[in-house]
Amino acid sequence: METEIKRILEILMDKKTKDPAKRYNPDLLQPGQVLKVESIECTEEYTRIDFHYRSSQHYHNGGWIQMDRGAYIQPVNSPQKYTLVKAIGIPIAPLKHYFSKKGEHYTYTLIFPALPKNTKKINIIEKEAPGTYFNFYNVDYAQWMTVPHAADLPVSKN
Repeated sequence: METEIKRILEILMDKKTKDPAKRYNPDLLQPGQVLKVESIECTEEYTRIDFHYRSSQHYHNGGWIQMDRGAYIQPVNSPQKYTLVKAIGIPIAPLKHYFSKKGEHYTYTLIFPALPKNTKKINIIEKEAPGTYFNFYNVDYAQWMTVPHAADLPVSKN
């Protein structure tokens, strides 16, 4: 497993790798949800999922977030689970990221092993247990946009 993790990280850092198929969630800009899947990138080597989180309006300081080490993705209607390889920008439990204010925007990335090429829908599971966890079911990313929307483009520094 250690060798597989190193290989995936090398691929992520290799600038010579051609641009993989990345799909952007068209609902990202819709108001409402606190946590949204921003994009899903599937290659032969890895699956990368980017998230956008807005800290809670209900807590005095905005609350905190963390990711369970046992998080996984799973093609819908399949027993196969692909466990988390790397979390970028979000601490693994029991560590936590504390927000300094209400409504703070935050992005993070989860890296998983590659999914089968014919996968169209997945479940993204932090943990299936009582409590509050980042779980998404039946995510149909095959219908998402293949070009970035304005929220994903870098801001000019003119």
